[in-house]
Amino acid sequence: MTALLQSKWFPFLALFLSNIFMTFAWYRHLKFKEHQPLWIAILASWGLAFLEYCIAVPANRYGFERFSLYQLKIAQEVITLVVFIGFAFLYFQTKPQWNHLAAFACILAAVLFTFLPAK
Repeated sequence: MTALLQSKWFPFLALFLSNIFMTFAWYRHLKFKEHQPLWIAILASWGLAFLEYCIAVPANRYGFERFSLYQLKIAQEVITLVVFIGFAFLYFQTKPQWNHLAAFACILAAVLFTFLPAK
C-alpha cells in the first residue's frame, strides 16, 4: 500500500476515482427527478460526496508531496471533464458538441502548460 501511495500516478488515479463519485453525486439525480423527492436526492448525493472526499483528500495530500498546488488543481479539472464526458455519454446518452470539445481542448492545454518547467 505504501508503494501505491508514493507512486506519482496515485494522486491522478485517486482523483479520477473520486470524480466518478462526485459526478454521480451532482448529476445522477437528474435522471430520477420525476420519481425521487429532492430530500432523498440530497441525502444520496451527500453520501456519495462523503466517499468522494475520502478519496480526494488523500489524493491531494499525497499528490502535494510531488506536485504543486496549481498542478494538482488544473489536473483535477481535466480529470473532472473526462469523467463528466464519459458519464454524460454513458449515463445520459448525450454527446458533446464541437464547441464543448474545443473548450475541453483549451483546458487540456492549460494542464500541459502547468506541467512545463517554470524557468
